[in-house]
Amino acid sequence: QVQLVESGGGLVHPGGSLTLSCAPSTSIFSATRMGWYRQTPGNQRELVANSYSDGKRNYADSVKGRFTVTRDNAKNTAYLQMTSLKPEDTAVYYCNFGGIERAPGVYVTDSWGQGTQVTVSS
Repeated sequence: QVQLVESGGGLVHPGGSLTLSCAPSTSIFSATRMGWYRQTPGNQRELVANSYSDGKRNYADSVKGRFTVTRDNAKNTAYLQMTSLKPEDTAVYYCNFGGIERAPGVYVTDSWGQGTQVTVSS
């Protein structure tokens, strides 16, 4: 497993924007999938968005048109640009990488970040 480090969470007013980032703490060769999930107290972790190495992306219906997932393959870093934020977006956001190659042909298990709190409130 690889340790992922997230940053960029915080408090924002409704309608505001935030950008989260996620990068491995140690060097990896590549990751097929870089994604974001979120969780609120008492609820299951849910998918927000995934970005794949072939360029494909998918989003939860609740964030389509407002959130954008991007990746920097040279840095093996994932980003989640969040705009038009709503109070219901308040959650702990986790990044998740899949298909991780620590070195060419050396695969490790999917990995999670530690989570970063996003609070949308006036």
